Amino acid sequence: MNLNRGEQKEMQKWFKVGKIVNTHGIKGEVRVISSTDFPEERYKKGSTLYIFKKSSNEPVEVTVQSSRQHKNFYLLTFEGHDTIESVESYKEGVLKISEEQMGSLDEGEYYYHEIIGCTVRTADGAELGVVKEILSPGANDVWVISGKNGKEVLIPYIDDVVKEIDVDAKMISIDPMEGLLD
Repeated sequence: MNLNRGEQKEMQKWFKVGKIVNTHGIKGEVRVISSTDFPEERYKKGSTLYIFKKSSNEPVEVTVQSSRQHKNFYLLTFEGHDTIESVESYKEGVLKISEEQMGSLDEGEYYYHEIIGCTVRTADGAELGVVKEILSPGANDVWVISGKNGKEVLIPYIDDVVKEIDVDAKMISIDPMEGLLD
């Protein structure tokens, strides 16, 4: 079966690594809220990213020229885009990578997309809910669980709490420390 380039891109699996929320300055920098587990790798000079703009289904391929962290954002520039006008249309665009760019992980390591959507249960079998988001505030990630009663539960991703992860079955078993579920 022969596929043209457009059909190949449609069949491609894409993974979100950030969102362009605004421009920064006048020299083509964009402000990115990161949603990747490996920002140093994804945003390093020479990395290829794909911008999915709200107004188009066709991704725009860009190459990172520079990257720096600024407060809770990453400021990126792309090769060939050195003015505010050249990046203005990228505002609200989603940055993604292709499945081929993912790379393999060591045993016991997981991509965010593998954890999000997993059902979380306590060691005694009580179902807490589903992981809907992962926060990276500091020393360890925090999983945001959408609880059955609509209440969010925050679970630190540390060995003392997270006991078993089965991404194939989309199940996680935890042993909550005292006060975690109160």
